[in-house]
Amino acid sequence: MSRFKLTLEYDGSAFHGWQLLKGHSSVQGKIMDACREVFKTDRFELYGSGRTDAGVHALGQVAHLDVATQLSTTQMRYKLNDNLPASISIIAIEEVDPKFHARYDAIARSYIYQIATRKTAFGKKYAYWIKDDLNVVDMQAAADMMVGMKDFRSFGDKDSETKSTIVEVTSVNVYRDGESIIVHVVGSHFLWKMVRRMVGVLIEAGRGNINASKLRSFFERHSDEPAKLTVPPSGLYLEHVYYPGEKINDKPIPLLYIR
Repeated sequence: MSRFKLTLEYDGSAFHGWQLLKGHSSVQGKIMDACREVFKTDRFELYGSGRTDAGVHALGQVAHLDVATQLSTTQMRYKLNDNLPASISIIAIEEVDPKFHARYDAIARSYIYQIATRKTAFGKKYAYWIKDDLNVVDMQAAADMMVGMKDFRSFGDKDSETKSTIVEVTSVNVYRDGESIIVHVVGSHFLWKMVRRMVGVLIEAGRGNINASKLRSFFERHSDEPAKLTVPPSGLYLEHVYYPGEKINDKPIPLLYIR
């Protein structure tokens, strides 16, 4: 049995997230179905770098697959993609060291959140429309306050299995591009719903409703306010999962921006 690293993208609109969940359609479940068809066996293991929630997309999700096969990695990619829905695409497959672990070997992850500044006929599943005029300068000032090793307990979820709420965020940048506002976040890891709550707070900063003092208080003591500001999953993309030796990029890769 060999171990393979899979890099994939998916439109999360129709899925109940990455993780296999009985009674729901998941990205992991669809890939496992394709594996059964291609390899003609149930003897394989598939692990993702982390879960994404229902409706969240991925541009560079990573998983590792343990399976016995004589197929080349190119043949594996073609055959698996032939058996996957159009909304899931495996970009690359490479054989890796048996000790490689998609989740535990990751050193950083990056996310993109897309905000539409106008109503769009095509972007509801892929962006969050904000009618208000947001001040991007104020949003960036708030984003700068989120960088560093901090206690993000106010941005996590009480139902999360994560014990520690200390997270190192290495960069948070806000860009205006056409009629989109893009929030790009890079960190060691993220708590459940953390990025969506960070973006919700940044939006309120852009509206002028959250100042530096209020934002600072979210890190000094627990607050339920960020949870109330959780933005929809439709605008969120897992951009990249980084492993040792990779250079971390603090600028987002291009999306289908709203013009």
